[in-house]
Amino acid sequence: MYNPKSLKAEEFISHEEILSTLEYADKNKDNLELVDQIIAKAKERKGLSHREASVLLACDNEEKIKEIYALAEQIKKDFYGNRIVMFAPLYLSNYCVNGCVYCPYHLKNKHIARKKLTQEEIEKEVIALQDIGHKRLAIEAGEDPVNNPIEYILESIKTIYAIKHKNGAIRRVNVNIAATTVENYRKLKDAGIGTYILFQETYHKESYEQLHPTGPKHDYAYHTEAMDRAMEGGIDDVGLGVLFGLELYRYEFAGLLMHAEHLEAVHGVGPHTISVPRLKRADDIDPDQFDNGISDEIFEKICALIRISVPYTGMIISTRESQAVREKVIKLGVSQISGASRTSVGGYTEEERPHDSEQFDVSDQRTLDEVVRWLMELGYIPSFCTACYREGRTGDRFMSLCKAGQIQNCCHPNALMTLKEFLMDYASPETREIGEKLIAEEVYNVPKEKVREICKENLVNIENGKRDFRF
Repeated sequence: MYNPKSLKAEEFISHEEILSTLEYADKNKDNLELVDQIIAKAKERKGLSHREASVLLACDNEEKIKEIYALAEQIKKDFYGNRIVMFAPLYLSNYCVNGCVYCPYHLKNKHIARKKLTQEEIEKEVIALQDIGHKRLAIEAGEDPVNNPIEYILESIKTIYAIKHKNGAIRRVNVNIAATTVENYRKLKDAGIGTYILFQETYHKESYEQLHPTGPKHDYAYHTEAMDRAMEGGIDDVGLGVLFGLELYRYEFAGLLMHAEHLEAVHGVGPHTISVPRLKRADDIDPDQFDNGISDEIFEKICALIRISVPYTGMIISTRESQAVREKVIKLGVSQISGASRTSVGGYTEEERPHDSEQFDVSDQRTLDEVVRWLMELGYIPSFCTACYREGRTGDRFMSLCKAGQIQNCCHPNALMTLKEFLMDYASPETREIGEKLIAEEVYNVPKEKVREICKENLVNIENGKRDFRF
């Protein structure tokens, strides 16, 4: 029985409802009158239901797809402007007790080098990240109650926040660890984390159980209900995601939007972010073994439809994707990207990128400076801002700011000021030149005159050595 307000996984992600949705979408994909009505509703900027969005995903009318892409681009501009938030993943440990068949960290993989960072090693990794300019990290660890207990995660967060090197500082730590208890989520909240991220991997229960044959992650309901426990524990920014390629993409897309609807229905605020990783090659894992991979074209369509279906939600894309794919989906709705990522434990302090212990192959291997320059050349503002977390603008407070269109008076100047810091402290001369020109132009796009003047003043202060201004 489908019920978005239920706290039971199989009721808010109802298998029968998804099948019925897909059938409805197939029946109506050529019903252009209905497609037009759904697009018209999306133009109101209040989002779409999983059923409406599924009709658009099934529709293969080229004119309508163009219209959807144009709308996604416009909605992205309206709510997020031309900012792209930058972050990096930090892998703490690849010890894991689960048997996930698509991840090289799985318990039975005996030829991956197992490693867990000490606090001293974490410090070195963080300094390496600070020294290229990162201010926001997403920490990752396998699930292992002996090697990676919650105490280890909490100690690591404390270590990360304590490290100040030259002008470097990690101002926000987001956490991507296994589903846990309300009590542990409270501890993470008290440790000052930003967003709690947990990928569902797949919403198809039967597939989920087959893909996670052993270990605590096998429990579909416990995993799927994690976000409710996180919110009960006081974390109001949560990040959803599926691993596209494990199950049929239309099923996953409907499930993902149903999960967003459920969070909105129960907690009054949807997901802070949605991630869209695709299955990639890694040690011991061959993506060709999974026959649900999706083309770049379908991937772009999914990104555009997520943007118009949940217009206020941030969208994340990692270095799993190539520069070309990232360029297309940034335009269609992605608002956060990683740069210069290393997906192995201890990878940032190593001269050469290690391949034998990566969680997945990194397609975009450019330096952070190169990624920042590329974004600016495309007309985007790379943002290292973490102000909303630190000012308490999370959950519904961030959403109301976004819905009221106030982001341009808040996030836009914050993006410019954090970009200025990057240019002063870390950028190559070429990147700095492009960035200074961009900031000089973009400062006039801050709508409120008072905010604009304070921003200009702060930019001069940053030039003179001061740091960390925020609205």
